Amino acid sequence: MPFVEDMRDVNVIAPNFKRRLSGVTSTIIQLVPVQNALGQKVVTLGPGLPEALPAMRWRDLLCLWQAPSGRSARIWHARRNIEMLPGIVLRDVLRMKLKLVFTSASQRRHSRWTRFLVARMNGVIATSRRTSSYLSVPNTVVMHGIDINRFSPPENRAAAKAACNLDPGQKIVGCFGRVRHQKGTDLFVDAMIDLLPSRPDWSAIVAGRTTAQHAAFDADLRRRVEAAGLSGRILFVGEHTDINRWYRALDLFIAPQRWEGFGLTPLEAMASAVPVVASDVGAFPELIVTGEQETGLIVKAADLSAMTQAARTFLDDDSRREAAGARGRLHVATRFAIENEAAGVNRVYMSALDGGRA
Repeated sequence: MPFVEDMRDVNVIAPNFKRRLSGVTSTIIQLVPVQNALGQKVVTLGPGLPEALPAMRWRDLLCLWQAPSGRSARIWHARRNIEMLPGIVLRDVLRMKLKLVFTSASQRRHSRWTRFLVARMNGVIATSRRTSSYLSVPNTVVMHGIDINRFSPPENRAAAKAACNLDPGQKIVGCFGRVRHQKGTDLFVDAMIDLLPSRPDWSAIVAGRTTAQHAAFDADLRRRVEAAGLSGRILFVGEHTDINRWYRALDLFIAPQRWEGFGLTPLEAMASAVPVVASDVGAFPELIVTGEQETGLIVKAADLSAMTQAARTFLDDDSRREAAGARGRLHVATRFAIENEAAGVNRVYMSALDGGRA
């Protein structure tokens, strides 16, 4: 990991105090390089992060009694309780020159302990309006963004399918994410078992990792597919680091989650000019446009009948599907580029430095 040699130019510290990969960790991994490209001068602190990210050493904490060049304090950007608490100790007990910012993605009422910590932040970010509604302190909504260059439409969708070893003559509907009950993978499979037999020009793929804890769930889904005689048309393709290539092979994406904190997959699909059918969880209703300028459809969570009907709407209407996909690409490129997220986060930093709430 490239440790910074001079902390005087570091304006923001992004601590990551959990080794296990999570959505929070993924946010740090994706956002920090963009923040630095925009001149925000951010370093990470803690384990479980890629070698390429700029980082500070633990001993560099001693530098935090001194403000960075040209500023009155540094930003300590926490995303978990275990990162808020050290920030409070560093600022309030050790009197280091820090302003504390917290990002919340939770969609439930916080515990008393979390509320205690959040109340001591100089700035609070909510990742969606729904998340904001659960916070009892003033906050700013800054929604996650994605790399719209990485997730982009193919020049030729048939060629994109062939590149993934899929039949270029088939239309493809996909469901990406960890294979488990929470993610609604079973709802997707059951919908496809209902829809595909009468639509021989369509196939489906499930892409994502199955952990040992959910192996029996995965095995049951495969048995259902085999019993329906669809093993050649509902494919389990596993986890892929180049998932952007698989989005380009799709004609329709379904996000069937029963619960989600935020959920980036609809953005990744729409950025690839693929319309989306999604359940009304996480930030999905705030990401997808319905109605006249639709980029997809929202259905009630865990409602298999509604999800099947929404999927049928797009499977059977090529022009509607293609128009929604084109609008989805423009929608994401305009509103959800990751540079927009970095700029929004930086505005919260500036507010905190200018005397934001504490």
